[in-house]
Parts: sequence; structure tokens; C-alpha cells
Amino acid sequence: MAKQVASISISGEITLNLHSLNNEGGEGNQIMTRQLTIIDKEGNEQTVNGVSGDMFKHIHAGHLVNHSVESGLALSDYSRRLDPNRISSADLLKKFPNVGEKDSNSSEVIDALIKTCTVCDTHGVLITDKVGENKGASNTPRKSVIEFAWTVGIPDKNNTETYVHTKLVADAGEKGSGTGSNEGQNIFHRPANYGVYAFVCSLDAYRIGFNDISRKYSIEESERISRYKAILQSLLSSFLNPKGAMTSTQKPHITDFKGVVAISYKLLPAPTISAINPKYKQEIETIARNLNSIETESIEIKNFNGLGELSAIFVELIKDKPYKIQ
Repeated sequence: MAKQVASISISGEITLNLHSLNNEGGEGNQIMTRQLTIIDKEGNEQTVNGVSGDMFKHIHAGHLVNHSVESGLALSDYSRRLDPNRISSADLLKKFPNVGEKDSNSSEVIDALIKTCTVCDTHGVLITDKVGENKGASNTPRKSVIEFAWTVGIPDKNNTETYVHTKLVADAGEKGSGTGSNEGQNIFHRPANYGVYAFVCSLDAYRIGFNDISRKYSIEESERISRYKAILQSLLSSFLNPKGAMTSTQKPHITDFKGVVAISYKLLPAPTISAINPKYKQEIETIARNLNSIETESIEIKNFNGLGELSAIFVELIKDKPYKIQ
């Protein structure tokens, strides 16, 4: 029997080798690795490699668009072509012209947004312009249903190296270096990062299709279930095929992913603790026991050791359906 899933969190350690999923730009002919300063559990300052939550959000959104197209789920014109703006007031007015009327409000804009686009419903968006003559529509926010933390290198378990990258150019000596027509020889240095990274993400399944202003669902239950399945399929795809920076020649060697999936069947949030804390699994299990003493059978914990076991957990989750606030 399908259960109602209110929220899901994943806390784990993912091992990535020889990747450059996220960089800070270039300095001369050197591509700079994105690095972060954190405080470990003992209170010591550490500098580590990192992959931003923005990057994993981008990866997930790309997979979600593909799943949405394949499943016939609603998409705005912007989201369909992977435009980071996601939706425009023109998209809304084309399908819901009433939201541009003077006496309309921001709640009606959010209703139209949720109905128009699966990606906007899932990843959130801020509509900064006025929708038609609707004065209440300026700066209308839709908060994201899925959230990604920075993927952070665990101290003493990550590092980076650089290597020289050149392209093969016939008669390179005659053409010189880096001509404006891009015909010459280009020499630059790329990072190759490696290590064990703490990964954290959470999904508030109960908010799929939920208008936070009117406190009502904007789409039918069948559509919510379809979006829930597409979101989970896209999340699994993000681990199996992370399409970040420089993956055309530096696709990560994912050698391990282990951790905890916490599932909440009530409105108590699925607990998460970063793997920067070596005892994160025990902490999550303790929190789950305590929450279950508040509300019986509200939290379920599933440990996984490898992508194979994680994919099996997703298979079971996809059979469930999103929690609905009555």
C-alpha cells in the first residue's frame, strides 16, 4: 500500500575523483578551483573543495525538464529550453489572462505559475516584473520544494591537482598562440579535484503544487503524484549522471556514495546532519527515535552503502505518493 511521504532528506558521503564540477572562474590561463572555509566538529577552521548547491540544482533541473517532457508534465517556454529565468509574465498571461487584471492578487499569480510549470513549482522562482495591470504581482516569490546544500569536501579527505591542457593544432608554430580566430595554440591549466564530499539535500513533498499564500493545492492530486515521481527520478539521475562543469572531458569518477535517507510521513521534517560530522548517522537515528516518540511512526531511516542500494530506496519511494495537507 502506497504511503504518503511528507519530506525526504539525504545526508551522505559521496566520493568524487578527477572532477571539475564547480569552479570560481579563471586567472590568466589558470582555472581556479572553488574552495570553501568551514568549521569542523572540533571547532577548527578548514579550507576544502566544494560544489555549490546552485550546481546540483542546475543538474537536477536539467533532468527534471527531460522527465517532464517525456511524461507530458506542464512546462513554461523558458523552462522547456532550460532558460535560467524559468518563466515570464507573458507565459502566465498566455494561459491565464485573468492574473493580469487590476483586481488580481499575488496568490492568483502563484496558482497560475504552479499550473504552468513543473520546474517553477519544484525549484522556485521570483517574478520580479508586474503581470499585466496586476499591481500585487510585483516580486512574487515561489519557494523551492527541493533544496541542495553545498557539497563540501570532508577535511583531510579532499584535494586538487592541476594539469596542462592544450589542443592539437596543425602547424601551431606558424599560427602562434591564442589568435582571435581561435586557430592558434591555447595552453591553460585545469583543476582535477578528488575527495570524499558531504552531500545534503531535502525535498518537501507535501509542498508539491501547494500555494503557500492561499494554503491550497493548485493542481489535481494525479498531477501532484506525477510531479513527485518525476522529481525523484530526476534526483536519482543527478547522482547517476551529474551534468556539471567540464563534464565533457572530466566526468567524475563516482566511486562510492553512502549515507542515510530519512523519510517523514508526517509534517515533522525529515532530519538531516552533515557528514562533516563523523557521527552524522548516529545523530540522525537519535533524532528519528525522538521524533517518533512525539508522533508514532512519523520518521523512517534507511541506510545505504553505494549507489546500488540508494537506487533501490528510490524505487520504493517512487511507489509512494506526496503527503497532502487537509
